[in-house]
Amino acid sequence: MGQGFTRLGSPDPRLTSNGKLDFRLQRQLSGYSKTDPPPNRVKPIPLSIVMCCLALADAASTISNCAVADMICLAFFFLLRPGEYTVGGRNNESSPFKLEDVQLFIGNQRLAVLSCSDLDLDTATFVSLTFTDQKNAVRGEVIGLGLSGSRDCCPVKATVRRVKALRASGAIGSTPLAAYGTQQGGRLTAVSAANITEALRIAVAMQGPTVGFLPEDISARALRAGGAMALLCAQVDSDLIRLLGRWRSDEMLRYLHVQAQPVMRNFSRLMLQGGQFSLIPGPEVPNL
Repeated sequence: MGQGFTRLGSPDPRLTSNGKLDFRLQRQLSGYSKTDPPPNRVKPIPLSIVMCCLALADAASTISNCAVADMICLAFFFLLRPGEYTVGGRNNESSPFKLEDVQLFIGNQRLAVLSCSDLDLDTATFVSLTFTDQKNAVRGEVIGLGLSGSRDCCPVKATVRRVKALRASGAIGSTPLAAYGTQQGGRLTAVSAANITEALRIAVAMQGPTVGFLPEDISARALRAGGAMALLCAQVDSDLIRLLGRWRSDEMLRYLHVQAQPVMRNFSRLMLQGGQFSLIPGPEVPNL
């Protein structure tokens, strides 16, 4: 339309006197870009990839590999964004969970995460994460999950492994859950989104075309989609999935709470049942 005006010899109504796009139109177009879907939809990670990452980490048995695999497990079950479970995100979007954001329970008994015995940690049955300044979360909201039924692929067991590793490293409450290693100069190394992406792509390459996509189709963002897909395959109500994933497509979600244990207790078990899926391959995926 603006070009039509200029062809008729009139000034382009979209532009200011300085020849720049009007501020109101800039904001409008910016809003459109945020609501439009990304050009390449993220591929959901199936449970087999998560379990492969855990198995590879167990075989390698290095501190870094184990930390990466545990954070992959937590991201899958809690439907986390990369900035919530890794450190060092772009544009200051990284707000990773800290050790002090973790609560572990044996039944209804809440454990003192920093000081309880390893035996108590090993017998924990429920874990929760408290959202402080993470994106799209109500500040102070608590989301929890129970045991999945798997020895390794379980949000409770993965959190216990992280807590025990961090306590052994002398970590304090403000230490990111994704940190690992030995303190040097008061700081620990931490899992990055690039570490997660690399581990996932290795696992996808090992699984081959059966998963229905290629390693380059995967990034750290895929775990959030994978967890949601696992719940969907397990026939969990879509409103509950949106609650767990903090997707605010409906205003009513502000009045619903996911802190009630009876609602959340069996989610990880259902995700373990529904997480085994594969995608219909595109033409770029080679045949077996």
